[in-house]
Amino acid sequence: MSNDLMSAMSSAASGLRAQTVRIRLSAENLANANSTGETAGADPYRRKEAVFKTYMDRDAGAERVKVSGVRQDTAAFPMKYDPSHPAADENGMVKLPNVSALTEMTDLREAQRAYEANLNVVESSRAMLLAAVDLLKA
Repeated sequence: MSNDLMSAMSSAASGLRAQTVRIRLSAENLANANSTGETAGADPYRRKEAVFKTYMDRDAGAERVKVSGVRQDTAAFPMKYDPSHPAADENGMVKLPNVSALTEMTDLREAQRAYEANLNVVESSRAMLLAAVDLLKA
């Protein structure tokens, strides 16, 4: 039984680490939602996304998740007419970041809930392990 609980804690811990990266990237995206280029025609901030990979940890006997990388969103940059902006091209158009605050807040909320679910697994497994130890003491 304790091996199963340790496997559950191991899987949940990997999920906690992965969701932490996802939360950090969403916060970074939101922080840069208005970061345009500094020179004429320069590209603005490009949205980043975490890439997850699952794998079987045979030593722990648990399936885990890890962040295998961070990729940039290749969606087109929205354009805005602002000829006075330093990053405006010859037509007065400025490239804006491809970050949507609504999308980022949705991703952030989903990552937060996944984090909380993994944390509940860790806490429940810990409580069961402590209860088992208490039973063995008696």
